[in-house]
Amino acid sequence: MKVLVTGSSGHLGEALVRTLRDLEYQVISLDILESPFTTHIGSITDRAWVRRCMSGVQSVFHAATLHKPHVATHSRQDFIDTNVTGTLNLLEEAAAAGVESFIYTSTTSVFGDALVPPPEAPAAWITEEVRPVPRNIYGVTKAAAEDLCELFFRNQGLASIVLRTSRFFPEDDDNHKVRQEYSGANAKANELLYRRVDIEDVVSAHLLAAERAASIGFRKYIISATTPFLPDDLAGLRVNLREVLRLRVPEYEAEYERRQWKAFSSLDRVYVNERARNELGWRPRYDFQSVVRRLQAGDDMRSALARLVGSKGYHAQVFSEGPYPVE
Repeated sequence: MKVLVTGSSGHLGEALVRTLRDLEYQVISLDILESPFTTHIGSITDRAWVRRCMSGVQSVFHAATLHKPHVATHSRQDFIDTNVTGTLNLLEEAAAAGVESFIYTSTTSVFGDALVPPPEAPAAWITEEVRPVPRNIYGVTKAAAEDLCELFFRNQGLASIVLRTSRFFPEDDDNHKVRQEYSGANAKANELLYRRVDIEDVVSAHLLAAERAASIGFRKYIISATTPFLPDDLAGLRVNLREVLRLRVPEYEAEYERRQWKAFSSLDRVYVNERARNELGWRPRYDFQSVVRRLQAGDDMRSALARLVGSKGYHAQVFSEGPYPVE
């Protein structure tokens, strides 16, 4: 089977190419940067080039994008060119080539300001039914690309699945306070409670989406680690996360004490992956509870695939404060 992967020099693109090659797919992989996982170097904003790459392809995995870390270093037009026009080019050529499934990697960042409830309110329970309120050009363009996928399903019959992934990058947090108070590993383990996912689980979601796209047609899914929390916990999460965590995952405390780690004091939202588990049959392996068990056993909390892909960064230059400038 011949598949096309965009953004093949990035974190997810490389992970997809590695996995698809291991499964003996014929992989056409696109990126503006050269890498061992990129077969065609060019830009998805070049429609004629996209057309040539699309020949004979049966499934598209569209992971190429300008990310949130680029907001402070790239123009709004850059975001529109890559995230909207680039996606439109791929959809147009995929539909014309008779592609069977189009899997679009979106982001939970599309929810934007909908993620932060008023100060006295419980934490937000974020499902696919929450209406996005993008807070920057990144979120706006990712939401627009999602709408393009739906349009091409309705009008051209192109089966399209949107996967709203939570954080899977290994780089340090962009929040200065978090970097001061928590080690990188501690912060990432904490995030598995509500807004992080291992890249191996992201890849498995993409493969399942491609497999089931034809029968589903069009659908949006949140792809995030399974939270141990329940809707009844939301008020408590906002005022005393650690107390709720002792109830839901009591075994975490001794391991955290052994490592001199600490949980966050509160959460303002929880991503819910129930739809993806129920409809795609997705079974993410890396959640907070499984990571605590891995830590207890002395294992790395990351998947083997996450360790292989490693850290790439988002910019060629190094910044004096943080992994990237914040808008």
